[in-house]
Amino acid sequence: MARRPKRTDNGGPPLDDYDGPPWGKGDPYIFLAWQAAHAKAWKAPSRDVMLMRMEKAERLGLTYEEYTLEILERGLHLQPKDTDRIAAIKAVRKRRRVSGLD
Repeated sequence: MARRPKRTDNGGPPLDDYDGPPWGKGDPYIFLAWQAAHAKAWKAPSRDVMLMRMEKAERLGLTYEEYTLEILERGLHLQPKDTDRIAAIKAVRKRRRVSGLD
């Protein structure tokens, strides 16, 4: 019987220390597709774009990674009027910080 994936499993490659092939027990094609998508998504933007994103993130009270992730995940360039979404991002940040202490 196949093992049921955890609720938090997104189907990506394993992140633990593992001595087998980098794609784990799954399909190598899926691993390579994830690897290529990750590299494409997090490809370093031009210097000007990076500085612009850093400035906007700082004005909104977010980190560069949080601001960029919002663009990559939702295609949304946050503005000061997006107070609900900004508050949600900050709330998740606080929960991560607190849960890391457990």
